[in-house]
Order: sequence, then C-alpha cells, then structure tokens
Amino acid sequence: MGAPISGVAYPIESRHPGWPAKLGPLRVPAGILAVRPVRLRDAGEWSRVRLRDREHLERWEPTGVGPWPERNAFWSWPSQWLALRGLARRGQCLPFTITVDGRFAGQITVGNVIRASLRSAWIGYWVSSDIVRGGVATGAVALVTDHAFDFGGLHRLEATVRPENTASLRVLTKAGYRQEGLFERYLDVAGGWRDHFCYAVTKEETGDGLVSRLVAKGLAERV
Repeated sequence: MGAPISGVAYPIESRHPGWPAKLGPLRVPAGILAVRPVRLRDAGEWSRVRLRDREHLERWEPTGVGPWPERNAFWSWPSQWLALRGLARRGQCLPFTITVDGRFAGQITVGNVIRASLRSAWIGYWVSSDIVRGGVATGAVALVTDHAFDFGGLHRLEATVRPENTASLRVLTKAGYRQEGLFERYLDVAGGWRDHFCYAVTKEETGDGLVSRLVAKGLAERV
C-alpha cells in the first residue's frame, strides 16, 4: 500500500530509514575504519580533536556564531548531539561518528534529507588531522553513500567543496562522485562568501556499491 500525494502513491517507510546503524568495518591504510551513530559520550574526544585541529578545519567550514574555542568546547557538544539526534529521529539526517581502530576520528553526516519524488540529500564530513591521507574519509564516504542508497531510501547525494580544498576533492573523486558544476558565492566560510564545486552521485551510478569499487581497486579491504 502507498500513501497518495498529489495523485501519486509512495511506499510507506520507516520514520527514519537508515538510522541508527553501524557500518563497516573496512581496513584502510590508517587502520580499521567503522562508522556508528553519534553519541553523547563523544563530547570529550570531539572537543579535543576539534580544538587541536582548528587550523586544519576552520578554513573549510561554514562561518559559525561565536569564537571557535566556544563552539567546540566540551559543553557545546550535548546541544549539538541533541539537535542531530532529533533530526535523525524525524528522518531529516543521518549523523555518524567515524572511528579508526575504535577511536574517535571525525564525523560524517547526510543532511537536509528530502523524500517523496526527490529522495535527495547532502553529505558532509571531516576527519582528524593525524589520519588524513589514510583512506579514512574516502572509505567513510563510500560506506555512508552505499548505506544511504540501500537502507536510507535515497536516490541522490551531493557534496559541496571549495575549489581550494584539493584533499576533499580527491576524497570525493576516489569515492566515486562526479563534478556537476560551480556554485558561486555559495556559503559563508571563514568570513566570506566562497565559491564551491558541486559533486554528486545517484544510486544508478554506484553499481555493486562504492565500497566494492574501493575494494576492487585495492584501496580498502572488508574485515
């Protein structure tokens, strides 16, 4: 049975398909990669890594309210966690923590989920500076993309990246995303309106899955 919307029947599905979930593990050069739901007890490691990696992260992230040390202090995580969990329970996002060898290593989120006839969302991520170039971000993007299409009920994911962020552009390309175009003055980042490339992938393009492609290329190994 389906629920009719404007004369079209859509299948009835879970209130929050695809979340919570645990993904992986994969062996990548940096170690054993896994993805799990964000937790309240992530606060300590989340804050420690974010404060340490300010120079590594701040220039690529949307401009926030208040100084970096306050926005990323231990006590600011509970409110962020509650907001993410609330959105996830309403089916509007899939917020995950990235771990390497069981330790906190970053975040990856599928956000602004729109269903009905669009079934689209964006994907965003960041990883700790001590594991860059270790295949972590690429593996996490592949894991979450496959999950969003297979269990999250989505059809298209997109990611926006500043042209200067060559590391993130490599991540998306290696994971299987393609460049669609340039969004001019798209986001307020580091105090100014910055251009962003748009990268995207649809379910039909993934074939047997992005993780399977990484494994076939020798970039990751299922554990």
